[in-house]
Amino acid sequence: MTSSQMGKFVRNSKLTARFLGVSAAAGVLTAGVAVPAVGGLGLTAKSAVEDFQNLPDDFTTPPLSQASTIYDDAGGVIATVYDRDRTVVASDQISPLIKSALVDIEDNRFYDHGAIDAKGVLRAISNNASGAGTQGASTLTQQYVKNVFVEEAGDDPAAVQAAQAQTVGRKLKEMKYAIKVEETLTKDQILTNYLNITFFGEQAYGIEAASQRYFSSSAKDLSLPQAALLAGLVQSPSGYDPVANPKAAKERRDTVLKKMAEYGTISQAQADEAINSPVTLNVSRPQQGCITAQQGAGFFCDYVKNQVLADPAFGSSAQARQALWKRGGLQIHTTLDPKAQAALQTSVTSHVYASDKAATAMTVVQPGTGKIVAMGQSRPYGFNANQTQINYNVEKSMGGGIGFPTGSTFKPIVAAAALEGGITPSQSYASPYSMQWPAMTDCSGGKYKAGGEVHNDSRSLVGPFSMAPAMAQSVNTYFAALEADTGLCSVAQMTNKLGINQQAGGDKLAVTPAMALGTNALTPLEMANVYATFAAHGTYCTPTAIDSVTGPDGKPINVPQGKCTQAMSSDTADAVTTMLKGVVQDGTGSPAGLTDRDSAGKTGTTNDSKQVWFVGYTPELAGATVVTDTDSPKPLDGQSIGGKVVDQAFGGTLAGPIWRDSMAGALKGTTPTALTTVPLQ
Repeated sequence: MTSSQMGKFVRNSKLTARFLGVSAAAGVLTAGVAVPAVGGLGLTAKSAVEDFQNLPDDFTTPPLSQASTIYDDAGGVIATVYDRDRTVVASDQISPLIKSALVDIEDNRFYDHGAIDAKGVLRAISNNASGAGTQGASTLTQQYVKNVFVEEAGDDPAAVQAAQAQTVGRKLKEMKYAIKVEETLTKDQILTNYLNITFFGEQAYGIEAASQRYFSSSAKDLSLPQAALLAGLVQSPSGYDPVANPKAAKERRDTVLKKMAEYGTISQAQADEAINSPVTLNVSRPQQGCITAQQGAGFFCDYVKNQVLADPAFGSSAQARQALWKRGGLQIHTTLDPKAQAALQTSVTSHVYASDKAATAMTVVQPGTGKIVAMGQSRPYGFNANQTQINYNVEKSMGGGIGFPTGSTFKPIVAAAALEGGITPSQSYASPYSMQWPAMTDCSGGKYKAGGEVHNDSRSLVGPFSMAPAMAQSVNTYFAALEADTGLCSVAQMTNKLGINQQAGGDKLAVTPAMALGTNALTPLEMANVYATFAAHGTYCTPTAIDSVTGPDGKPINVPQGKCTQAMSSDTADAVTTMLKGVVQDGTGSPAGLTDRDSAGKTGTTNDSKQVWFVGYTPELAGATVVTDTDSPKPLDGQSIGGKVVDQAFGGTLAGPIWRDSMAGALKGTTPTALTTVPLQ
């Protein structure tokens, strides 16, 4: 024997011994009896078999990661979101052709053997030992088990690599669990599970997603050439990708068709006809996530996601909630009203262009429930130029930014605190154009003395005023005096009762005299909810975006409900409503007033006109609109906004019409109802 022949003999002997070790174990597994003596195979094989016997047999299949769907309150789809694009389907929703094609190309004796194919093992030994090439012996059941390991590994590259490692230990584990699977599932169930879990390339997991990706059709409608193409993909989704490698994909498809004819699944004539047909694709590119939401609802979609990830109702820990979201398969029905959303989106995008330096954001909620019925902004949700993923409507912890000073839209909170403290609407102050900030009692009982002066927007705006006219004309010096008599702590406590406990960026509320003029940075969602409380006669409800959720098993998941509390008396709320109705009738908010129904609201303009607001309501809806410069905010005065140069920006004239058009569209066709007003004494 030559040295070359001797070397080949030694290599093949070692390879044969290794395969015989696994084969011996495989025989044991198939028979389910004690391990026979391994004789001359040595301690390595014996140790492997002992390791096999020590493996736990409590194999469980993890819930498959699949797509979740978010719906509006009319049942329309807002967006489909997923960590992995997969839609799990039942056996009767999968074409028999793909099942047959997969079996014929991957494991043609699938229905004849158990979890381990002894003939396949011996064939692999013979081919590999003879140098005819490397051949595997994994059954479809074993492949399914390996896919489960990969699914459990998630997006961890090291864990995925370990789940696919070509080691004796992993193969033994795969074999033992394959036996467990065959003890508990029918062959058709195994095949169905396999088709639902496996990766088909192009971000498509499972047969339904693959059918939609490559052919824009359902798995139950696959033709013979289509089924053969997809069955061929599982061996190498990238190598046989029909989009990137059409020639290799056709060759692989034709190989599958030949195998199907060889095993008698189809006739030779059927195979020839299919082989002679070109690979015809109708690709549907992955369309998922909040970026695909229609009518500008991407920001609302993002808020829904963040609510799932933040609320303990969806899991006791952040990790549990993240796992729920990634696993998917959720049917999430939300509070979004498509009519209100369409009206809001039309208004914000027509008044402020996406390419403008300034942007506008608006949220609409339902008084008495806290349901968010619309949310949007002038810049689309996305990554490109003139787009953003920062939701200006909400606080930083929910996907937003640091919020915006609210200006005079905060004054009704001061008024509510004063009324609750026994001060009457008839309370009058001199209200000069300018005055020193008065000393105020803080929450420690001491006196807070602010330096500097507070002044009104116009030198001609001088008192005396009572509360309602001061609200209509937004008199700063009046509210400075009112805040002093009410007490800083009382104003802060009322703010807390209205759901505002910190600034949007997470900083503590600045409980200072300037608070009355809206110096704290808050959000449209928070301010819409404040004014919804006035509309609901003093009942504050926490905001909610989700009505119901069902899991992948079709069972309902408990969702957070809006919690409602009485933040102030109905008399106080109705008195504030009476004053705010006056603001839109003949005050600073008159450009925002609705012509066909009662409305109430308040304007706000911050220092140097960097932000302008209008927050208002009807009995049915409350909404808050802000227009702001977003790049190291600079004055809005002189900027081109919505195709027009703004000489001087005010809440009533810039934000007010956005609010008006949005609310008019949302309420179009509904019967007007009257706001509750009371005599102001």
